[in-house]
Amino acid sequence: MTHRYRLHEDILAECLCCHSQQPFHFDSASDQVVCTFCTRHIGAEKAERRDADHVRLWAELYAEADEAHRVFAAESARRSAENDAALVELQAKVDQLTGIVNGQFDQTATGGVRALLETELLKRAERRTDLESRRTARAMQVLARIAARHGADQQNPLRCRCGNPVVDCRDLAALEPLRQEIADWEARARRP
Repeated sequence: MTHRYRLHEDILAECLCCHSQQPFHFDSASDQVVCTFCTRHIGAEKAERRDADHVRLWAELYAEADEAHRVFAAESARRSAENDAALVELQAKVDQLTGIVNGQFDQTATGGVRALLETELLKRAERRTDLESRRTARAMQVLARIAARHGADQQNPLRCRCGNPVVDCRDLAALEPLRQEIADWEARARRP
C-alpha cells in the first residue's frame, strides 16, 4: 500500500497501527506507515500482544499529555496571580493619579507635585520661547540677505540693486514694509 507523505525528510504522521502521531522518515512511497513501536505487531497472530501494547502506549501518551496540561495549568495560575497583583498595584497608581488630577497636588506620596508641574511647565515655555527666538533669528537673517540685494541703487535711484526697475521689483515691494524691523534686528544682533 502506498502513502502520500513527503519523502526523504523527518515528519510526524499517524501510525496506521496505534493511530498516534509518530516521527517517520520515508524513503519510498511504499514504506509502511507503521511506527517502530508497532512493527512487532504486524501479523494476525500478534493481535492480543498488539492490543496490550497499544493500551500501554495510549496510557503513556495520556500520562504525558496530562502532565503537560498540569504544568501548563500551574504556570497559567502563577501568571494569573502575578497579573492580578500587577493590576492591584496599577489600580492604586490610577487612584493616586486621579486624586492628583482632581486637585490634590500636595497630598500625594511624592509631596509637592504642584511645584514639579509648575517647574516643568516653565521649562517647556522657556524652551518654546528659545526655539521661537532661533526660528525668528534665522528668518531675519534670510530677510536681511534678501534686503541687501534689493533696494534703491544709490547711483540710479530708479533701479533696484538687483538690476530691475524699482517699480517692477516684487522683492523690493515685499521688503519695503519690513525694512525698519530688519534694520532694528541687525542692530540688536551686532550688540554683544
